[in-house]
Amino acid sequence: MKIKTFKVERWMNEYEDDAVYNLGETCIDSMTIKELLELAGEDVEKYMVELADTRLSYSHIFGSPEFLQGVAGLYQDLKPEQVIPTHGAIGANNQVITTLIGAEDNMVSVMPTYQQHYSIPESIGADVRLLQLTLEDDFLPNLDVLRSLVDENTKMITINNPNNPTGSWIPVDVMKEIIEIAKSVDAYVLCDEVYRGISEDGSYMQSIVDLYDKGISVGSMSKVFSMAGLRMGWIATKCEEVLHQCHERRDYDTISCGVLDDKLAALALAHKEQIFARNRKILNTNRAILDQWVQETPEVRYLRPVAGTTALVYYDKDIPSYDLCVRLIKEKGVLFTPGECFEMEGAVRIGYAYDSKTLKEGLDKFTEFLREL
Repeated sequence: MKIKTFKVERWMNEYEDDAVYNLGETCIDSMTIKELLELAGEDVEKYMVELADTRLSYSHIFGSPEFLQGVAGLYQDLKPEQVIPTHGAIGANNQVITTLIGAEDNMVSVMPTYQQHYSIPESIGADVRLLQLTLEDDFLPNLDVLRSLVDENTKMITINNPNNPTGSWIPVDVMKEIIEIAKSVDAYVLCDEVYRGISEDGSYMQSIVDLYDKGISVGSMSKVFSMAGLRMGWIATKCEEVLHQCHERRDYDTISCGVLDDKLAALALAHKEQIFARNRKILNTNRAILDQWVQETPEVRYLRPVAGTTALVYYDKDIPSYDLCVRLIKEKGVLFTPGECFEMEGAVRIGYAYDSKTLKEGLDKFTEFLREL
């Protein structure tokens, strides 16, 4: 099987270690195990002593009851048995697409999005139809265009909500229209929801599985939980057919997740409100810093992100985004992700959920860089 180079991952692998100001990071400021235990009200020393007695077996093949219950609690009316643990959201996306999509199918994917959603089905031989999100449409799916892209052979529509890299959030009324379009051709809707969970005002963010019986949600402990190192993700759906087929596929590519990863993830999920309170403060503070910088910097423009941890920022210089980002890290030590990695030129993706000092200093360095070009 031939598959295209995963641009954003190759970029991060090559340049992340060189960053002085890492604004390519998309996880909210990562927590230590000690911080997790303290947020959960655990005695750190006692917990670690007990953890040392954990047997490193396969343990719960289908996920521990505590983990499954914790994930189910992120949705409305979802049962623990409707959750499938995976090796991160990257494992979940791969499992869903390779399980449900064949060479005879066509599917619609929004663009920009995480490259898995269009490059994996393309490598299978499926007809991938791209739904371009635009600044003029506030980076929301154009429903008329979506209707024109689906037909009786459309197996799946994939969306990314909140969107990476733009930070847009699809309102529920638009989601319901997308679902009606999917229903018209009996298609699944796969929604990559790794950035879902923390709204600006603390309100619940509805999932595709809350709204559609053929909706499939993908999530993980990486972004809004600040625990990418756990490598725990999941597939959540109320569709029995999808659950059965993904369990069948899982025997080939997963077997089970790590017993320590599961244990710590379950603890975090049981105390999600404490983690979300911590992370909402970081997001709202840093989003305001980013917004003020954009307003004060005439060389750039963007649609203010309303969810997630990333923003797509356009710049007014005549230089390809990849070349700009290479020069930026070499000359200023600032890591962004080129828009070219998302097939979006003239822009960069900025991750703003790290610490505020790094964000401010990195943005100031970018301003210097733009004015020296």
